[in-house]
Amino acid sequence: MRVVIAPDSYKDALAASDAAAAIAEGIKRGNPDATTCLCPLGDGGEGTLEAILHASGAEAQQLSVQDALGRATTAKWGLIDRDGARTAIVELAEAAGLQQLSHAERDARITTTYGVGELIRAALDHHIDHLILTLGGSATNDGGTGMLSALGARFLDSEGNPLPAGGAALAHLAEIDLSGLDPRLQQVNVQAAVDVNNPLTGEHGASAVFGPQKGASESTVAELDRALQQLADISKQAVGRDDSRVAGAGAAGGMGFAASAFLNAELRPGIELVTEVLNFETLLPNTQLVIVGEGGLDAQSLGGKTPVGVARLAQKHGIPCVALVGKLGDGWQDAHAEGITAAFALADGPASLEDVLPKTAAALASRAEEITRLWRAAQGVSVSSSSPSAS
Repeated sequence: MRVVIAPDSYKDALAASDAAAAIAEGIKRGNPDATTCLCPLGDGGEGTLEAILHASGAEAQQLSVQDALGRATTAKWGLIDRDGARTAIVELAEAAGLQQLSHAERDARITTTYGVGELIRAALDHHIDHLILTLGGSATNDGGTGMLSALGARFLDSEGNPLPAGGAALAHLAEIDLSGLDPRLQQVNVQAAVDVNNPLTGEHGASAVFGPQKGASESTVAELDRALQQLADISKQAVGRDDSRVAGAGAAGGMGFAASAFLNAELRPGIELVTEVLNFETLLPNTQLVIVGEGGLDAQSLGGKTPVGVARLAQKHGIPCVALVGKLGDGWQDAHAEGITAAFALADGPASLEDVLPKTAAALASRAEEITRLWRAAQGVSVSSSSPSAS
């Protein structure tokens, strides 16, 4: 029995690599002779870089950059040197992640993506051919202007003064000066991994949908939306086109827009891009089962979340795919049509989130063991009682 284990992270509980290890432990308890292939994944949100580093053996780089509030922090980025081409992986959340800020510190009016630009600049110093930006988990709503500022662009008010950092200041944007934008970007193929398809502005835009989790009140959301619309209007003058309605432009507080409009990036569903970078499909031949998972599974998961993205590939190869998730939400059954053969929640019964999170690894191992035992029984194999370690 060969099992490919490809979970995403379980938010606030386990990194994807730790989740994969827990599932593998359970499979081995259920069948000591099973072969497991661990491939932790991400769909563009926080943890995607770690998953790529773990699965690809990519070289991790570290750099001191600004966080979302302009403070010094250490951030990682990845460098893949393969077949004569150098690819950099830059995860926005490493430099401007929401999880790095306390709830009291979250203020979408002033947070900045400047540190992301510093990471990109460092990658350019390594003479890269390709750049993959993973856009998710941001604390920002600045339309990527902080990133672009770190790369040499200037965002000016009506008197020619540089705007302060943050999304709110964009309401006063009058001119974008691209004369100092790092020319090396023109020689790099850029792709951005997004896990949402929201436009930049409007009721489904970056501010309205994601602003509240970044500390924005109802009135602040309206203020930020108007500011991003101003950015879109002035950007059209600067680059000659309007990318504000591109699917994914609203990702990461408008970073999708900046990547598309100013870096000529292709915006792609994160899980598709990540599985392509890792040559994930080469793991599937001679595989009998794929196990996926993350914090939740619901109707929204069909929009590009990791479990469904992997399930689609498994279905393409005729391989059953089981999802182990923290919670099954409304409409999760829709995932059956996308390749999820069966899905199981981790909680054994009613419990608070505080009680469940520390037990996530044990729950994953337990569910994986039970699935493996059922699989063996279905194959006509006699299944003995659980080992003491399973208790």
